[in-house]
Amino acid sequence: MRLNYIHLNYKWWLGLSGILILFISLIYTNYLATQLAEGERDKIDLISKAFEAINIESDNRDADLTFQAYVIEKNSTIPLILADEEDNIEFAVNFRGERNTDTEYLKRQLERIKADGNPPFVINTTQQGPRHYIYYKHSLVLQLLTYFPIMQIILVGTFVILGFLGFSAARKAEQNRVWAGMAKETAHQLGTPINAIVGWVEVLNSITDENDAERKDIIDEMRKDIDRLELIADRFSKVGSSPELSTTNLAEIIPTIVDYMKRRAPRQVQFRMENSNEHPYMSKVNRHLFEWVIENLIRNSLDAMGQKGLIMTSLYKKSGKIVIDLSDSGKGISPGKFKEVFKPGYSTKKRGWGLGLSLAKRIIEDYHGGKIFVKESRINEGTTICIELPEAN
Repeated sequence: MRLNYIHLNYKWWLGLSGILILFISLIYTNYLATQLAEGERDKIDLISKAFEAINIESDNRDADLTFQAYVIEKNSTIPLILADEEDNIEFAVNFRGERNTDTEYLKRQLERIKADGNPPFVINTTQQGPRHYIYYKHSLVLQLLTYFPIMQIILVGTFVILGFLGFSAARKAEQNRVWAGMAKETAHQLGTPINAIVGWVEVLNSITDENDAERKDIIDEMRKDIDRLELIADRFSKVGSSPELSTTNLAEIIPTIVDYMKRRAPRQVQFRMENSNEHPYMSKVNRHLFEWVIENLIRNSLDAMGQKGLIMTSLYKKSGKIVIDLSDSGKGISPGKFKEVFKPGYSTKKRGWGLGLSLAKRIIEDYHGGKIFVKESRINEGTTICIELPEAN
């Protein structure tokens, strides 16, 4: 739990750091855009004064207007329109080539500039003459800078998402390798004691009188448990490899598993099976792995109920899927833990490993293409776990 807490804190700090960096970048970008906009307005103010000086001194042949002409000529970035009081366009520049002389296009641009709310600069042609106005819109550089924060958010967001997905995939792959290694090692370690138990059972059988029916029954039950242990070891040895799936009637498998667990459950625990036998419930499964999932769910229900209660298994079809509902009358799960119970390490037992439901989820969803989830649960009333598997054609 301590490692999970540290990992969670690490992700929170990483996320907050990213947000802080993005926030600072947005503030700085906004500052640059504001400064550039003020610079462009100052430049247009200078150009308007140059136009005004040229118009006022137009009748003075001795006036030197070289500087004013230079100021107007050097504007190569800011689109502007010179118009009179009746919006008749007399001059336009920086509207991309031939559009500088396209009257209809310039009129549309003039309407857009007015709609944007940028106040025009007023020019007097003479002391008593009519007024002219310079309308302008921001340069392409400033427009791109205005959209830059949005592009930045998209790029940073994409980078963060891809990084998170890559990190999660790598971490999951590492966990899978660890799980597979642990499972194979467990299967290897189980092999020796299982073989020894097989030998001792045969010895016990050889010294048992043929007429001792009670002891014979005990030996038969021991053999069944040994077969189950060998099956468990075989399942562990196959973790990490692609299981072979075969079309199987689940209505034949589930009662067998329930009957096996019923023999080993407390006497006051009742088992009930509900399904319609009119049609087979065919799905492609790996029988060994699927049996383990059902066993694990029933075992969890027995642990949750104690010495008495009801375990009910329902099997039915829904929208092209085979659905198995396994309900118990145990302690129940709080709504906030519905997803958490399937995470590795989560366990309500003092010495539980918290791997059962996590492995069950992997078997059902990764190997069989199905789905397993907590359908409903109430504290001190019980829980229903639902498994959905694709129906085989």
